[in-house]
Amino acid sequence: MSGLLTGKRLLVTGVITDSSIAFHTARVAQEHGAQVILTGFGRMSLVNRIAQRLPEPAPVMELDVTDQDQLATLATRIREHADELDGVVHSIAFAPESCWGDFLAAPWPDVSTSLHVCAYSLNSLARAVLPLLTPSASIVGLDFDARVAWPDYDWMGVAKAALESVNRYLARELGPAESASTWSRQVH
Repeated sequence: MSGLLTGKRLLVTGVITDSSIAFHTARVAQEHGAQVILTGFGRMSLVNRIAQRLPEPAPVMELDVTDQDQLATLATRIREHADELDGVVHSIAFAPESCWGDFLAAPWPDVSTSLHVCAYSLNSLARAVLPLLTPSASIVGLDFDARVAWPDYDWMGVAKAALESVNRYLARELGPAESASTWSRQVH
């Protein structure tokens, strides 16, 4: 295959079904020539089956972005498939049921989980892959329009607004860096 992404190596996180944005991102990236590595969480047998539906079956690894051990080994596990990354797609979101539908009633532990998975994880993921990023690499986070308070979206909307803010701060911190080794020095 050849195209816009020929020779590029991408990590696409958050694949769970073939109707997910992450799956379609991986599919289109492959159609444009990229080598894709996928992550999923939880139902890994399902994620592995979904990966076989891509134009080229992609390697899959488990990634719980709240698990420090999994984040600490992520670069090593990715290196089994690619020496470097040209891009990372953060397509991860979760909020416990209590965070949907009754904004005032959601308990802090559930809100905290939502913020950790949806927003803080972009920072965690960026730090985990920094040693692998090429100088021109990009990290993309998928969000939702957080300019308004959507009915029933509640704490997920807050988490997505936080994700947008994390993105701005990562751009400020990592944007001026000239290389992955500079990023590693800045973050560690």
